[in-house]
Amino acid sequence: MVGKSLSVRAPGVALTPRRAAGAPRPVARRALNLLAFQAGWFATVVGAAKGLPWLGPVVVLAIIGLHLKLTTQRPAELRLLLVASIFGVVFEHALLYAGLVGYAGDPDWVPLWMLALWPLFATTLNASLAWFRSRLGLAALAGALAGPLAYAGGEALGTIALNGPALGVLAAGWAIVFPLLLAVARRGGTDGGAG
Repeated sequence: MVGKSLSVRAPGVALTPRRAAGAPRPVARRALNLLAFQAGWFATVVGAAKGLPWLGPVVVLAIIGLHLKLTTQRPAELRLLLVASIFGVVFEHALLYAGLVGYAGDPDWVPLWMLALWPLFATTLNASLAWFRSRLGLAALAGALAGPLAYAGGEALGTIALNGPALGVLAAGWAIVFPLLLAVARRGGTDGGAG
């Protein structure tokens, strides 16, 4: 027909859905996610060190809210946050009851600010750390190195005390926990919503 424009695309090239107006590009979403995680970690740990244990959980809630706003897979992301939180409660209390970690005031329960770090970490599993999902061996190595370093950073700031073989146990634990959480994230099939 004369006067009608034709859509031309190369054979075998799939059409991709348009990005929603105002939605960040994937690279920007991953960068935003990583920055939000770092800001949340520092607000939580430094807040606890400065006698403001409520600061971290408040900041983490805001970051989770942003994360959930940007994802198109809210139910799957919510499940992932819940699973990570359960892992966190079990893992952190096992460390506390084994005497490997301690907190100011010697509480019987892991402080809320510490537990808030787990769902915060989960916001990275389908975003800035999603590339580990197909590299679980590398994830185990990264967990074994980065997990203990995060706790050592908390100890340097005075929020946590590490006792006995804590660093070795943390390395072994995070070598298991990080790949497990990535497997949960992959199974959920989420889209990598950033936050």
